[in-house]
Amino acid sequence: MPIALVFFVHYAYLILFLWVLIEQLGIPIPSIPVLLTAGTLSATHRVSAFSALLAVLIACIIADSLWYALGRRYGGSVLRLLCRLSLEASTCVSKTEGYFSRRGPVTLLFAKFVPGLSTVAAPIAGQTGMSFPRFLLWDLAGSVIWAEAYLLAGRFFGDIAQKSAPFFHLLSKFAGALFVLMVLGFIAQRIWKQRKFLMKVRELRLEPGELKAIMDSAEENGNTPPFIVDLRHPLDYLPDPRVIPGAIRIGPHELTQHHEIIPRDRDVILYCTCPSEETSAKVSMQLHKLGVYRVRPLRGGFDGWKQAGYPLIDYVQDFPTAPTTLENIAKAGTPVLPLL
Repeated sequence: MPIALVFFVHYAYLILFLWVLIEQLGIPIPSIPVLLTAGTLSATHRVSAFSALLAVLIACIIADSLWYALGRRYGGSVLRLLCRLSLEASTCVSKTEGYFSRRGPVTLLFAKFVPGLSTVAAPIAGQTGMSFPRFLLWDLAGSVIWAEAYLLAGRFFGDIAQKSAPFFHLLSKFAGALFVLMVLGFIAQRIWKQRKFLMKVRELRLEPGELKAIMDSAEENGNTPPFIVDLRHPLDYLPDPRVIPGAIRIGPHELTQHHEIIPRDRDVILYCTCPSEETSAKVSMQLHKLGVYRVRPLRGGFDGWKQAGYPLIDYVQDFPTAPTTLENIAKAGTPVLPLL
């Protein structure tokens, strides 16, 4: 038996525990190859399937409970930190918040299967005020489903390989190399996907100083100001409910569904609180495909504008989500609100 395989079998449960714990704490090292390997070895009874599952569950509970507590205490700042660490930032916070809005704690049952959502689901659960016992129950159920899915998949592959002695011998001989290739493949795929997304973002985004100059110029010359949209999720309003002057709050899905009401004769600026402007960039690219070309995400989003020292105002009116109301907003222009 190759030395790498001997080492894995000897320390299988410790490796599983540490690997999953590190991934769930936010370090982007995929644990799926480790789960598949443990499942495959359980077919020969070199690894106990129950002990492997127990090691994974303990790691998940420790990491998720920590992030739950941090999310409950620090909210959005924790989420932004996690998304900066994630290799799936383009699907990170906004999608998880949307899942929680629609499905509540059921989100925890499948969050670990979705790259970029696994780690942020726990702090968002804490941020929403979910009780810890309820969170622990749903999170434990989701962890069992996630771990068993890959352990059983590996077991299935191991049972098939065992039926062919030459193939199983070859698999055992190159097990270490196959494991390394699987890990590198997962990481490379995520890095490529994220780099591709960020390249598109850089082509579209607008600097806070540029937006401020456009707004000042419009005010001085009596021109129509840009159409500014606050795409933040309601949870993101909690730390600071203010908005950029003239901005209106419209949800990302609503904005793309009713894109016909977006003005085509002026700049449309979108902003959120996601690192690298993920939500704004995704909506911008979707609107570009729908024929809205003068739309750009604000670099740094709400935090970038705030850190630059530019004015923010209280949001004095919430607009209903009906299309007819959005049409009225588009026709009337972006509401002009006094600067603080």
